[in-house]
Amino acid sequence: MQANNEKSPALLALGIGALGVVFGDIGTSPLYTLKTVLDLTGGATRSSILGVVSLLTWTLIIVTSVKYAGFAMRIDNDGEGGILALMALLGVKRHRRPLIVAVGLFGAALIYGDGAITPAISVLSALEGLKIVEPSWQPYVLPGTVGILLALFALQPLGTAKIGRAFGPIMSLWFLSMALLGLWGIARHPGVLRALNPYYGCVYLAHSGGAGFLVLGGVFLCVTGAEALYADMGHFGARPIRVAWAWLVFPSLLLNYAGQGAIVLAGEPTAGNIFYRLCPAALLLPLVVLATVATVIASQSIITGAFSMTRQAILLGWLPRLRILQTSGEGYGQIYVGTVNWLLMLVTIGLALGFRKSDNLAAAYGIAVSATMLMTSVLLFIAMREVWKWNLAASLAVAGVFVCVDSAFFISNMSKVLEGGYVPLLLAAAVYGVMYIWHHGVLAVANSVNENPLPVAEFLAGLARDGVVRVPGTAVFLTRVRSGTPAVLRWYVRQSHALQAQVIALTLETASVPWIARPDRLKLTKLAADFWAANACYGFMQHPNMPELMRDLAARGCSVDPDRLTYFVGSERIVPRSDRRGLPRWMTAAFGLLLRNSMHAPDYLNVPRDQLIDVGRQIAI
Repeated sequence: MQANNEKSPALLALGIGALGVVFGDIGTSPLYTLKTVLDLTGGATRSSILGVVSLLTWTLIIVTSVKYAGFAMRIDNDGEGGILALMALLGVKRHRRPLIVAVGLFGAALIYGDGAITPAISVLSALEGLKIVEPSWQPYVLPGTVGILLALFALQPLGTAKIGRAFGPIMSLWFLSMALLGLWGIARHPGVLRALNPYYGCVYLAHSGGAGFLVLGGVFLCVTGAEALYADMGHFGARPIRVAWAWLVFPSLLLNYAGQGAIVLAGEPTAGNIFYRLCPAALLLPLVVLATVATVIASQSIITGAFSMTRQAILLGWLPRLRILQTSGEGYGQIYVGTVNWLLMLVTIGLALGFRKSDNLAAAYGIAVSATMLMTSVLLFIAMREVWKWNLAASLAVAGVFVCVDSAFFISNMSKVLEGGYVPLLLAAAVYGVMYIWHHGVLAVANSVNENPLPVAEFLAGLARDGVVRVPGTAVFLTRVRSGTPAVLRWYVRQSHALQAQVIALTLETASVPWIARPDRLKLTKLAADFWAANACYGFMQHPNMPELMRDLAARGCSVDPDRLTYFVGSERIVPRSDRRGLPRWMTAAFGLLLRNSMHAPDYLNVPRDQLIDVGRQIAI
């Protein structure tokens, strides 16, 4: 009993912290979801309201509580979750499966697509409460939204370590406020609690025909942030997220949706924002302020998640190297990726200005996330079979339910394509296109470099024969070649006719697991006198650091002084192959453009600039 008591404060702290990072998106969905759904029903009748509230309730239960909290969060890649970690587990770590890799990567690209919409729709819906406080303030809603979004993205380079400490308590206040408002609404029409019975949702769908099926696209908005429970599992652990969901977030959402449905049943108009009609007039302005802060926190969570997913994709070799700044020493997740930040800002503000109202943005929202959730369900089926060793019948019975539910939401959301749903799909296609071109370009470069390998013994024998001068010092050649003589080393010797007395050929790899302990990540082999081959393998949540790695080499018996060595790295100029056996010319040109604009490898690896020699060379792919 004492041990449990000792663990309780830490669990509580993690749970509160998760409120500000994990539940921002799903926690602000009551601002716009019920209003959007009732607009799709064509009229707020008693049966439609009970049916919609029932559908919202059971969507939260099936998708979030059962699928993500109950099943998905039990399948992790060394503690990390999310579709990229699941892809690495099933498509790389256990077996090499290009199709699973493609599914996982496109699912990740789709998250970028909807991630650009989340800040715009959240902040817009919060500030629309000003129209209820004072109708004459309506012209200031859109400029206010743009101003808040500009400030949010502009503050990203400063980091969120200090602000982040306040996220959890503020979101706790937000969820408690939603719950109290929901109770206030339920008290006005307790009959809304009948919607807890799934019968009402099923009857509504059965009797409303095609219109009811389209309503599912609006209902899905209540779980658009559910994927974050799984993706952020590595930051907080599964148990704190489950506890925060079960004891605060889930009850607050249910009470608020029921409360909104209750006041509509009691006769409140559905024009404007139904969420704010729950609030007494005297408290309306403070609620708008709190809602705005909550949506900023939700937006911050989306931006931070985009930074984290970008780093994973870079380390897995699916995105070009970008400059990543660690904004705090307090946590690995406290990072800033400038390119992603400014691109997201342009797209998000463009969406806010283009759609102008949260109702209009809702038409574009959800289609990408519903596709990602469907892909996650398919991967969960494979994990049930291969990780948990379930039989086919049990796997189909459980995953089949998830696939059916997700398919229904996805097909319903497809009706939004012409109304704005094409926006996240185009964004996702662009991101996936970059991933595809970059990865295939990197593989083509590696294949070109590895052509006609020269054994180390033959290379060393040729040094004396060709009169190559050996000079004092240690040379570290960064190479993709795991065996044989690195091409950059051969090219350097051919041009300079000199070589340092000690040579280290260093290969860096990213494993399909998130973390590799420091003692386990380095393999060192002595190929000849004063010629070493080193292979450093990092997890996809880790960032290589050359000075630190050199200290590890010295500790392994390689006589290296980290402050007195020279790093050699190749700078490739990409050209198409003349024999037409390489990549298509358009892909070669696109990869060359990405390579020229990617972060230089030495900067990415923290190589000291005053110890670096950049060896330029031309590579045909």
